[in-house]
Amino acid sequence: MSYVDGFIVAVPKDKIEAYKVLAHTAGEVWREYGALSYVEAFGDDVPYGELTSFPRAVQATEDEVVVFSWITYESRQSRDAILEKVMADPRLKDGMANMPFDGKRMIYGGFNIFLEI
Repeated sequence: MSYVDGFIVAVPKDKIEAYKVLAHTAGEVWREYGALSYVEAFGDDVPYGELTSFPRAVQATEDEVVVFSWITYESRQSRDAILEKVMADPRLKDGMANMPFDGKRMIYGGFNIFLEI
């Protein structure tokens, strides 16, 4: 089965365009190194829950939008090899140094896919 990395971040509304530029570059880099897909989605219907929710998870404020992203790979092994190349790629150095969001509030993780219909 495939492998997926998932991410949730809160992006300030006034930095959406900068985030789009970074995401586009990142997507190209990930795909170039072998990722099967790279997806970035702005929250549209993500209410602030009483106990849990996407906005609550990243401590989103009213002037931020929640972004849900995922990258798919053939396997965990291919993900590890791709990620090593991506992190060393100079095209992402500037964007990562000047991230248009608070990286401390980013939630991420790698997952083994057990069902894909």
